[in-house]
Amino acid sequence: MKNQHPPVKLYDTTLRDGTQGEGVNFSSLDKIRIAQKLDEFGMHYIEGGWPGSNPKDVSFFERAADLEWEHAKITAFGSTRRKDTAVEEDPQVQTLLDAKTPAVTFFGKTWLLHVTEVLTTTAEENAAMIRDTTRYLKENGREVIYDAEHFFDGFKDSKDYALETLFAAKEGGADWLVLCDTNGGTMPHEVSEITREVVEKLGIPVGIHTHDDTGVGVANALASIRGGATQVQGTINGYGERVGNCNLTTVIPNLQLKMGRPVVDDISMLTDVSHFVDELANCAHNIRAPYVGATAFAHKGGMHVNAVQKVAHSFEHIRPETVGNKQRILVSELSGGSNILMKAEELGITLEKGSPEVREILEHVKQQEEKGYEYEAAEASLQLLIEKHLDPKKKFFTLREYHCTFRRDGERSYDTCSATVKLEVNGEKEYTVAEGDGPVNALDAALRKALRTAYPEIKQMELCDYKVRIIDGKSGTAARTRVLIESTDGKDTWDTVGVSSNIIQASWRALVDSVEYYLARHRS
Repeated sequence: MKNQHPPVKLYDTTLRDGTQGEGVNFSSLDKIRIAQKLDEFGMHYIEGGWPGSNPKDVSFFERAADLEWEHAKITAFGSTRRKDTAVEEDPQVQTLLDAKTPAVTFFGKTWLLHVTEVLTTTAEENAAMIRDTTRYLKENGREVIYDAEHFFDGFKDSKDYALETLFAAKEGGADWLVLCDTNGGTMPHEVSEITREVVEKLGIPVGIHTHDDTGVGVANALASIRGGATQVQGTINGYGERVGNCNLTTVIPNLQLKMGRPVVDDISMLTDVSHFVDELANCAHNIRAPYVGATAFAHKGGMHVNAVQKVAHSFEHIRPETVGNKQRILVSELSGGSNILMKAEELGITLEKGSPEVREILEHVKQQEEKGYEYEAAEASLQLLIEKHLDPKKKFFTLREYHCTFRRDGERSYDTCSATVKLEVNGEKEYTVAEGDGPVNALDAALRKALRTAYPEIKQMELCDYKVRIIDGKSGTAARTRVLIESTDGKDTWDTVGVSSNIIQASWRALVDSVEYYLARHRS
């Protein structure tokens, strides 16, 4: 049976509304690259920004005009004409045409509070501003999307006037009327009811634009779709002002996989798109994001893992691969034998169910977790732990001694740390000294120096992140410290962990794991 619902169009405003979020910033080239990624994904509209407002947006629209777009309509964003000004003479409206986009979105005031107190004009003039701007853009051959700002607040304050502003846009020839919950304070049942009324009274396509101030941005968008809206606006990863906009990486799979409203051809690109935008925004990925987060299909409790091992969908609402994600098995003090078996399989290690090795590894993990180790974010250390249980004789080097010193050159006000490392490598004793900006940097340099003759490939790896956490703060300066180190060889990255009441020792343990993991992978 064919889907009886009209198609839903996706409207992305990551490059405009998303950049209003704290800490989010894109260069002009970043915006082009994101737009191309979204076009490849199947986005229907991509709002590029406000032309004329800043050099980056001007550059974006100039570049976008020279590119071929397979799926998306690049869209310029602006506002109505100014009050008491002919639309033909308003320079801001002219910049919308100068952007040369096939579609233009502009916003107008719907809430009388804003009309009288912010714009300081009359209700009649505000409606005329909406009507005139729509008409002028249509006369110049653009698809026109009217964003009714603060629509839901305006509707609840003065229903008749809110609807009057929509009729003004319709009279001007608008192709879309988008209902905006600009303050993010409306509830889903209200959104659904109001959308349904607008759809029935206006008779032209309606869209929805929500914010997440009350945590229901996605729910409000879906409620509006159920009420008859056929366009949904949002941002990748929910970027946006205050707490953010409706998150398209959640809306899209909910529409397509849960509500039977297909919106993109290849939804398996979803996780990749999410990470791509985070990377260019230089924002940490939300590991707990629905569908696309690293923990969205992660299993930790022993009973859960045992069930997933037998029937994956017993604790997974979809196959992770459907959205380009993957199942992850976490190992911790909550683990059972199934966690170890599945995690080992994930790491490419074969273990027999019920074997002594599985029980020993599980017990060792729980003992380490009691000391403060955490392997969820340090899978390289976990893999080494498993491998050492299976082959305890395998060693790349043996530590004999290490220590660090600190000195200050008073004349140059220059601080220096030195580290001394004594190792035995393949039966040969190595004694090295190195300096660094701090004790960890110095230890890292000394360890590499001691190993580079036997393992010249060591020069290809480097430490790229270092995190410290105090585990039991009530112990004061005697508290145990957990150190997490991320390393890379330019192609792959891996994470290791060390724990001790001595921060230098904790760092050394994480460093050694990082080097041993790299050498084991490289030598194999």
